[in-house]
Amino acid sequence: MVGFPRPWWSARPTPTLKGRVSADAMSPTHLKVIRIAHWAGLGHRLMLLTNSGSSPNRLSPKQKVPEDSCEGSFHAWIFIVLLFFFVNPAKAQTNPRARDLGVPFDGTTGSLNAITDVKGVEVGHTTLILGAGPLKVGVGPIRTGVTAVLPRGKDSRDPVFAGWFSQNGNGEMTGTTWVEESGFLAGPVMITNTHSVGVVRDAVIAWRLRHGPPEEGGFAWSLPVVAETWDGYLNDINGFHVKPEDVFHALDSAHGGAVEEGNVGGGTGMICNEFKGGIGSSSRVLDAKYGGYTVGVLVQCNYGQRDQLRIAGVPVGREISGKRVWDDDVGSIIVVVATDAPLIPTQLKRLTRRVSLGLARGGSYSGDGSGDIFIAFSTANPGAAASKGLRQLTMLPNDQMNPLFLATVQATEEAVVNAMIAAKTMTGVDGRTIIALPHDRLREILKKYNRLVQ
Repeated sequence: MVGFPRPWWSARPTPTLKGRVSADAMSPTHLKVIRIAHWAGLGHRLMLLTNSGSSPNRLSPKQKVPEDSCEGSFHAWIFIVLLFFFVNPAKAQTNPRARDLGVPFDGTTGSLNAITDVKGVEVGHTTLILGAGPLKVGVGPIRTGVTAVLPRGKDSRDPVFAGWFSQNGNGEMTGTTWVEESGFLAGPVMITNTHSVGVVRDAVIAWRLRHGPPEEGGFAWSLPVVAETWDGYLNDINGFHVKPEDVFHALDSAHGGAVEEGNVGGGTGMICNEFKGGIGSSSRVLDAKYGGYTVGVLVQCNYGQRDQLRIAGVPVGREISGKRVWDDDVGSIIVVVATDAPLIPTQLKRLTRRVSLGLARGGSYSGDGSGDIFIAFSTANPGAAASKGLRQLTMLPNDQMNPLFLATVQATEEAVVNAMIAAKTMTGVDGRTIIALPHDRLREILKKYNRLVQ
């Protein structure tokens, strides 16, 4: 019998990035118990599942795993123990990003080159990876998750000014009708898979009710913003594996600092330009003469076709041969833009429109089947949503927005490439495999076109 008598992760050093176990790396015998959840900033957290051919049973780390679920799993436990005690989380931070490979980009990044360079922004993930082999709806394989972006952090209930834009509307982002009408975003931005939008939305409402009093005036209501992309090529999307506790965990574990990228959170099962995609982030800091403001971008990329992929202006997709996944621009991309510049909702909508230009730099043309939906918010003007008294606001003049527009384009372009660089090859439903963008080959191609930064 195997169990944890205490929350054993609480004594471990606090990492900024978490280790993870890939179901692809384990035999079917060893896939009885694995769920990876990210506890960045608070230490590692391993949530265990038993898979008896039906819905998995969720266990607290304090609970004991039933003896029958551990039968034949001794080597799996050895694997897990070795992973968590010998894989140093700090080493995960050394995984290369696009700039580390010599990809040239314009603009000055923040210290993290991530959306969390905007002070107060927190990001959390829950990543679900379980099973292998043929699709069994309701059982797996599972390759999905949830990502949460909190504009002022999980401890704040102060709304932010926001605006949104749909470049191509074959997708979903709930709550945007009220964002458009009110000009405010009054909670997190959540990103998941297409068929989990409902459960994520409802769970956000429940989480907000648990984490604070009713809104000013005594009303407890919420219109959460939840966006999606489709991961059904690798994931048992109709098995509805994202549960409320997964949403709670993404929210509760949200943190500042480095943002995990690639096969994490809502991006776990996503495909980008027919290579493995997922979560990516980048940032830009304006020159002091333009206010020194920061723009941060986070993407969940699941769009594009290989022969259109361009990186640093180079036709990388056409240079890399291999099996095609599809021969059209299908899928979607969700983009979250954060800034500390004092922008009002109409200006933030203008900012979201520039996201499309960043995607176009990478070869996107927003095909008919793509849901390209973007939201932007400003952390400036705290307290602007208060219902009593006159609100005193600051606003950047429109004719000073050009540097912010450029920063958004640049950070969007780089965030997508960061997602593809971080993503690892993944095998999912029915043995389908999506390869990662090969780093060595990318460097060779950039060098061929004299674009490699040595």
